[in-house]
Formats: sequence, structure tokens, C-alpha cells
Amino acid sequence: MRPRQWIKNLFIFAALIFAKKFTDVQDLQITLVAFVAFCLASSAVYLLNDVVDYPKDKLHPLKKFRPIAAGKISCKLATIFSLVFVFLSLFIAQLINNQLLIVVFGYLILNILYSFYLKKIVILDVIVIALGFVLRVIAGAVAINVIFSSWLLLCTFFLTLFLAIGKRKNELVNLNGNSTRGVLSQYSKELLEQMTMIVLPATLITYTLYTFNSGHTQWLIFTVPIVLYGLFRYLLIIDRKKECDNGPTDDLLFDKPLQITVLVWAVMIMLLLIKL
Repeated sequence: MRPRQWIKNLFIFAALIFAKKFTDVQDLQITLVAFVAFCLASSAVYLLNDVVDYPKDKLHPLKKFRPIAAGKISCKLATIFSLVFVFLSLFIAQLINNQLLIVVFGYLILNILYSFYLKKIVILDVIVIALGFVLRVIAGAVAINVIFSSWLLLCTFFLTLFLAIGKRKNELVNLNGNSTRGVLSQYSKELLEQMTMIVLPATLITYTLYTFNSGHTQWLIFTVPIVLYGLFRYLLIIDRKKECDNGPTDDLLFDKPLQITVLVWAVMIMLLLIKL
């Protein structure tokens, strides 16, 4: 189920924060329920993906220790639980509203396509990953019935695309030809660096423009240096890595400067929204 990866679903809280609803107990509860629905949906996808990749994962230097690849859990049992989590996630989403149900369903379809086909297509694979995070932000907005900003969606897309490209670079450089991810053979370090050079400034520019066009205080512009530091810190982490790991999730969980950066940014955002 990869509970560590549930940290990705925190993007659902973006709408709650930027709509200044984080002090509303009812909206907070609704967002937490939506978070649970997405955790179940993402776990269903992880189980399915591990079942599909079972033969290849057995040959991977890290993935071979996952329960399914290691033979600790059967593919049949994993498939059953995956289906259970799919129905539970859709049931919980429907309890909130039909809009959230549609978003969760769309997320599941997108990731099923990714598991079977889209992850094999160079460039499109990282774009699909980023779109999954955009759906999380949309889910958080429709759950509490607020209008999501197009700028916020663009920020999310470019940020997570930047992170996905960084993960691909780490896999390419540190697996030393031991990767079972076929699409990596279509990437090169130079291509990934060029993609980073395009996506990194796009991330910063869209976030900067969002601070001016969010409809909130323009004092949000003072959070831009924090975001810039966070982006550069991630580049530094990728540059220093000597082994492959689970990517941005592990980077956030184990890098204190990055944790502090995210915490300072979140606190500063909420204070500015409350006070101004």
C-alpha cells in the first residue's frame, strides 16, 4: 500500500489553504475524508502496478524487496485488495459529492492506463505523473465546493513535472543499467537536464504570477524566495545522490532542510492569508 507515498495526497489540502478555508472545521473534515479516499485510490494503484510489474520487479535491485516481488504476498491477494480499495475510494468520494467521485474515478483510470501502457512512452510518462497531482488539487477544490485557480493548477503541474524529471534522472544515473523501467533506455542524462532547464523556470514563473493573480494579498510574493530555495535544494539532493531511492517522497521525509522549507512556506502562506 506504500503508506509513505500517501504524503503525495497532501496536495488535496492546497484548495483548503488557498481558499482560506483551513479555519473552517467542516471543510477541514471534508478535506480529510477526501484525503482518505485518495489514499485508498493510490494504494489500489500501487498494488495493481506491483502486480503488473511483478516479473520485472524481481530483477530490480530495490523493488525485489517489495512484498509481491519477494513472494510474501500473492498476486491474487494483492489484486483482490486493489479492487476493494477501488470500491472503497469511490464509495467515500460519493459520500462527499459527485464531483469528487468523478475526479477520483478519473485518477484511477489515468493510473490504470499508466500502469499498463503510458509509463512505457518516453516524456508522456512524467507528464502523466504530474497530471495525477493536478487531479489531487482539483479533488480538494471540488470536495469543499470552491473554484480552483488555473494558476494554482499550472504551479502544481510544473512543480510535480520537475520532481518527476528529477526522479528519472536519479534512476538513470544511479541504477547503473540495473533498471527494469524500460522507458529509461529512451532517456539520456543530457535530455533530462534540458527538460529540467525548461520546467524549473516555468515552475517559478507560474508560482510568481499566481502570487499576483490569486485574488489574495500580493504580499504572497515574499514566499517566492522560499519556493526558489526549495527547488534549488531538490536539485542539490539529486546532484549528490549516490543510490536510487523512492524519489521526492524520500527526499522530503529524510532531508531536514527541505522539511523546514516546506513548513516555513506553509506557515507563512497561512499567516499572510489570515492577516492580510
